[in-house]
Amino acid sequence: MIREIINTDIITLIFIVCLICIALSKLIYTKRFEIFSYLVVNNRYTKLFSKDQHFIELFDGILFINLCLNAAIFFYLFINSLVGETISQLLILKYALLIACFFIVKVLLERLLSSIFEIELLIKDYLFTKTSYRNYLGLLLLPINAILIYSVTPNLNTLIIISLLGLTVFSLGLLTFFKANLNVFKRSMFYFILYLCALEIAPYLIVYQFIAIK
Repeated sequence: MIREIINTDIITLIFIVCLICIALSKLIYTKRFEIFSYLVVNNRYTKLFSKDQHFIELFDGILFINLCLNAAIFFYLFINSLVGETISQLLILKYALLIACFFIVKVLLERLLSSIFEIELLIKDYLFTKTSYRNYLGLLLLPINAILIYSVTPNLNTLIIISLLGLTVFSLGLLTFFKANLNVFKRSMFYFILYLCALEIAPYLIVYQFIAIK
């Protein structure tokens, strides 16, 4: 029987870049990374660093690169399972770029809309929380992707379950934020609902329709 050997050199290089990103973030921001690593357990990180946040931060930027690359690998595995055959690994870099552009444009639009609705202070903390939990999911995806690439051959059901678990972690993080800031949300509830419909629901529906058509 001929054994098919799949070359994973490109994916291995991407994993190395991800590990370098995580190592740099831990080396440069040792204390912050330590607190960040417990984000899913408590919200101490968001309480400590949300007040001093800037539009562009090196810590979040480094982890954002890791997130985009790992999300691209996971999406690559998902597409492979859908089409039933191995596609070019170079597409991972294309997926990573598209994911990065999507999130960057989305954040810019979110800040613009929050300014129009005059809820900038509220949305500023909300965006920080979302960014933090997204970057945390990037950390979780790294070992999961490594297992799926080198040890276990993933099927579509496995990838869907992992996606749902990731969505659950992200949703619980946002619910914790909503609960802690419930009184603030009540004062701007109408505008916040408009914000959610315009920039939290619609973009993902558009992306889903685009993927479905392709």
